[in-house]
Amino acid sequence: MTSGYIQAQFLDTTGVHTLLTETLHLAPWAAVTVECLLVGVGILLVYALLALFYIYYERKLCAAFQCRLGPNRVGPWGLLQSFADMFKMLIKEIIHLNHIDRFLFALAPYLVIIASVMAFAVLPWNDGVQIIDFNIGIFFLIAVSSIGVLGILLAGWSSNNKFTLIGSLRSGAQMVSYELSIGLSVITMVCLAGTMSVTGIVQEQSDLWFIFKGHVPALIAFVIYMIAGTAETNRGPFDLPEAESELTAGYHTEYSGMHFGFFYLAEYLNLFIVSGVASLLFLGGWQPLHIPSWDGFNMVMDYIPGFIWFLGKCFLLSYVIIWFKWTYPRLRIDQLLALEWKYLLPINLFNLVLMVLVIVFGLHF
Repeated sequence: MTSGYIQAQFLDTTGVHTLLTETLHLAPWAAVTVECLLVGVGILLVYALLALFYIYYERKLCAAFQCRLGPNRVGPWGLLQSFADMFKMLIKEIIHLNHIDRFLFALAPYLVIIASVMAFAVLPWNDGVQIIDFNIGIFFLIAVSSIGVLGILLAGWSSNNKFTLIGSLRSGAQMVSYELSIGLSVITMVCLAGTMSVTGIVQEQSDLWFIFKGHVPALIAFVIYMIAGTAETNRGPFDLPEAESELTAGYHTEYSGMHFGFFYLAEYLNLFIVSGVASLLFLGGWQPLHIPSWDGFNMVMDYIPGFIWFLGKCFLLSYVIIWFKWTYPRLRIDQLLALEWKYLLPINLFNLVLMVLVIVFGLHF
């Protein structure tokens, strides 16, 4: 793969490369290795901090919906509660079970976390603030995000427990089904953008976001994506794989210590990733809100940094997904699958054709 197809972008790495090669006199291969390690540490650090924030964020929103306070003991306004839970998780013993497939049991949480981190690395936070950008970045994003279901299936099967097996089979059926709607919604917006590059899609929305530019098909794709994205992350009302009243904790019932923590972190960061991809495809990513011919308004919007726009959109969309969870009751498995195969998938196929017609006849803004 040539350098034209893949670009490593994380702030401005020129100064770091110069420091390593000219000041510290490292060989080029050693300098690149150190840079990759620094980027990896940066990803994991931001990943962990975002997960801790999202845990606190959902707890506070859940408390507000239920007319209570939420965490308020550890730190001011309970801000340190997530950090206390993290330290507790780190010191918890990993219980070694008998009658399980030890290798697959230990491998499963790493597959889930690796898939989540790889998808996280594709998201563009600002102009140039992106870990990796392929010319087929959307295809790469869909591909790596599909790896997580393998970890969930392995976790349920290797635990040698009927509850975990049922939970993993439910999750596999649910995630594979709703990936179709996510994929078709993404393809609908790729048709409008005319490129599969993540940066290219964001730049195409510099004048107007796709949710406005794409007329009715973009709005339909957005609604379907939000529904399917909620199901893809196994969150309520699509949380059948973890139905506590039926399956204890679902596919990760037998996990303890940091292995359980990996599943826990991935669940919350997948919420951010789903929101980030929605922001990228429909709301312009890091692009500010621009309205054609409103030059004064557009100039004011340009003063807000791009990463603030991106994070603000992600938190707003995450709020909507959390709102789903604490508003609607859990669906039955037949209702969940019927929603996808009987309704969302046919509507998505029709919507894709409708978007193509909008593009061919130039009906978009």
